[in-house]
Amino acid sequence: MGVIKKIKSQIKNNPILIYMKGSPNFPNCGFSSKAINILFSLKVKFSYVDVLQNPDIRKELPIFSNWPTFPQLWVSGKLIGGSDIMEEMFESGKLKKIIKFELNRKN
Repeated sequence: MGVIKKIKSQIKNNPILIYMKGSPNFPNCGFSSKAINILFSLKVKFSYVDVLQNPDIRKELPIFSNWPTFPQLWVSGKLIGGSDIMEEMFESGKLKKIIKFELNRKN
């Protein structure tokens, strides 16, 4: 499977997906740690891809998404953004609303 095809499949098959450095229990950068803490506080089920263990995805995802950095949060196939955007949206309550709306829409 090609890298872009793999990325598209991951995004399609995981309602909440974060591409990050490290894992939720052991994030390998401060931005990924901040993003994971936000998701944990929202108490939502999510999937992740460690881009440090997947150098092909680490290289190709920024081109595919037109977003140069990690982490990248995807909800229902839509790019939300990185940790700073997640933090702003979390503090305003918008992130919770988007996730709740998208997950309810899928059911």
